[in-house]
Amino acid sequence: MPSAADHALAVDAATQAGQLLLEVRAHLEGRSEWPAYVGDEGDRQAHDLLVTLLRQARPDDGVLSEEGRDDLARLDRERVWIVDPLDGTREFSEPGRTDWAVHVALAIDGVAVAGAVALPARGVTLGTVPPPPPPAPWEGPPRLVVSRSRPPQEAHRIREALGGELLPLGSAGAKAMAVVLGEADVYAHSGGQYEWDNCAPAAVAEAAGLHVSRLDGSPLVYNRRDPWSPDLLICRADLAEAVLAALR
Repeated sequence: MPSAADHALAVDAATQAGQLLLEVRAHLEGRSEWPAYVGDEGDRQAHDLLVTLLRQARPDDGVLSEEGRDDLARLDRERVWIVDPLDGTREFSEPGRTDWAVHVALAIDGVAVAGAVALPARGVTLGTVPPPPPPAPWEGPPRLVVSRSRPPQEAHRIREALGGELLPLGSAGAKAMAVVLGEADVYAHSGGQYEWDNCAPAAVAEAAGLHVSRLDGSPLVYNRRDPWSPDLLICRADLAEAVLAALR
């Protein structure tokens, strides 16, 4: 089981990386056009910081980062930190966008047990301890958060079955946290992701009392040799049965 210090480390690391990313952006404020390298620079600096923090604090744990070389020695570790230093590089690279995130999660024996998602441009970090409060009741039609450019067919099926509406948003972390914060009700993704895209969001969402699974209702498993993650469902617990039925 994770310790209280593990939960705190996830929050602190995600928050520090988010602050660093804000500083990277601040250097570009006032320019009429941002340089093309801003996303790559954010990825690199946030990765370097997170790996340093985690190696210092937990030298015996494995680390899997989107921006790092995959050290398969992690497969022999019970405890592996799975991080996305900058989730939503495209959104980060667009001035004024707030729908990007930093993911830091700890998986033990393949289960996401601790984590944090920072939304730096909103000044928010959501972690597993203390957990976010369950979202407040929503009286309107279910809101399905989807990609701005390519809503999955599954989202349309859910919308039709539940009488919902689509809400375009940026990065995976921003979408998942919209559900955690009560700004949306369902995040169903079928286009494939990697473990770093959804490990921290899944941990935080589950801590908040939301339903978290694959689209077929089976559990998510982490620290696999191939970190490809085919699909994901995060939704309000009271909608889970209806959403899963719509996907069968």
